[in-house]
Amino acid sequence: MRKASVMAAAVLGVWCLEQVAVTLLQSEIALAAQGGPTISGRQRFALIVTGASGGPEYARKYQQWRTAFADILRQKFGYPNDHVLILADEEADGVRRATRDNVRGAFAELGRRVGRDDVVVVLLMGHGTGDAGEESKFNLVGPDLTAAEWADLARPLPGRLVFVNAASGSFPFLGLLAGPRRVVITASDSPAQQFETVFPEFLVRAFGEQASDRDRNGRVSVWEAFVSAAAGVKQWFDQRGQLATERPLLDDSGDGIGREADAEGPDGAIAQVTYLQPEAPVAVTGDAELTALLGRRAEVQQELDDLRARKPGMPAEAYDSQLEKLLIEFARLDRRIREKS
Repeated sequence: MRKASVMAAAVLGVWCLEQVAVTLLQSEIALAAQGGPTISGRQRFALIVTGASGGPEYARKYQQWRTAFADILRQKFGYPNDHVLILADEEADGVRRATRDNVRGAFAELGRRVGRDDVVVVLLMGHGTGDAGEESKFNLVGPDLTAAEWADLARPLPGRLVFVNAASGSFPFLGLLAGPRRVVITASDSPAQQFETVFPEFLVRAFGEQASDRDRNGRVSVWEAFVSAAAGVKQWFDQRGQLATERPLLDDSGDGIGREADAEGPDGAIAQVTYLQPEAPVAVTGDAELTALLGRRAEVQQELDDLRARKPGMPAEAYDSQLEKLLIEFARLDRRIREKS
């Protein structure tokens, strides 16, 4: 009986510490809101690709989606212009042509600039072919790249990768792109789903709408956007009385199987703590030590988010031990910050 009580108290203590961490984070946000210079934590980068359109109707649609997503990243989320790389079927100001060589060049550029703690989103919108396995392709201007070649290009990126193939025939990309620290999303759940997709429209919209923020924390996670977009796709087909020709999947466990938004499965934990929108910036003060403390506390918060995402696959004792260590450091940092503020 005594052992059970001790274990219950330990579990309650861990839960309380988690709640304390959430409360303490608010002071960091409040400091940033006071104005003045700030420093950011993780950097965010994006590669948006709309390939060969195949006609004016598709070209207009892809341009709308591409422009809307770039505007969300730049205007709403504050991405610097040079952090958003765009490839399309026609070259324009700030837009490179979506050729195989330019795709390779974009990944090489990301590889030089992205750090281990950064987040990279790759979004493909357009036509694709879903041949089983590695020969599945996304249609570019000129020679295409196979799913296996896209996987090879993405493999060296050191940051957390969110890879979204929202095109037709996208399902085979899931198994080839899946891996540790990755969120992979496809518009379809079968190689047989080869029809033009509506998923990109709803996914782009989800990142820009506050209604997608289901946990009301002020930011839309990749999981929340996926859930909202999947619901939009289902409603689109239901309203037309049509059998759905696309069912979006998400994989972040690395097994390449994935799950639908309303299905059970091991995937979703990492996507729930992955955001395209940057964290609240940390205020830069005239006190170098205080600025360093604020920066370290932001790093610990990111480590806490990552740890919670890994919780389902960790032994309970290992999770509790790491959580306690991080939360104790977080509390100590917060106390020192309060003393110096």
